[in-house]
Amino acid sequence: MTNSTDKQQQSEQMTHFGYQSIPESQKSKKVAEVFHSVATKYDIMNDLMSGGIHRLWKRFTIELSGVRSGNKVLDIAGGTGDLTRQFSKLVGSTGEVVLADINSSMLSVGRDKLTDKGCIYNVRFVQADAENLPFADETFDCVTIAFGLRNVTHKDQALSSIFRVLKSGGRLLVLEFSKPTNQLFSKVYDSYSFAFLPLMGKLIANDSESYKYLAESIRMHPDQETLKAMMQTVGFHPVTYHNMTGGIVALHKGIKP
Repeated sequence: MTNSTDKQQQSEQMTHFGYQSIPESQKSKKVAEVFHSVATKYDIMNDLMSGGIHRLWKRFTIELSGVRSGNKVLDIAGGTGDLTRQFSKLVGSTGEVVLADINSSMLSVGRDKLTDKGCIYNVRFVQADAENLPFADETFDCVTIAFGLRNVTHKDQALSSIFRVLKSGGRLLVLEFSKPTNQLFSKVYDSYSFAFLPLMGKLIANDSESYKYLAESIRMHPDQETLKAMMQTVGFHPVTYHNMTGGIVALHKGIKP
């Protein structure tokens, strides 16, 4: 006999959680469980997984942002605050940076880290869903989302929400894992991702499943050209992207006309 839960799931739109197919209503909860689990080890795992190269990817994002004194910046999925810290220095006392994250554990770690570094005089912390940002239209000069878009259930809705809160002439920068440009390199990267990452997650964070999901979620994320087209569809123009580390990561930049 089919119970009411089964019927509800059958009638509901499905989405992916890594390689699993799940009802859309369950994704945010399952993603939240991943980041609640990894929050306290997030920074050290980033350094270990990327060999520290994530710092160079983020530095390039800062350079391409064009952020200057007095700007208002929104750092979505800002997590432990790497980008927020740098933006805080750039916008100065007349500007503001909002570190937004849907996950309370990540937000807490980010707040503690930035407080310790004395970077909160112009920083505000907001728990927010990228798909429904709680900010007024045309609030920000720049919006960034680094390694967060692939975890969003409705990416087109999130991009539309970002477009709404940007000022005319404002910039969106999406830093995200993408598709390697070399087939041989891609095979090596796959082997690394699916063997080494879960093992490291087990040893360092005592959580192999979360890092297995992270590896799978990277493979399910739209490739460079697909994401570019998605940004253009919601109104960004022009949209450009830069491949880094052989396409393992891509930085997309879109301007709101």
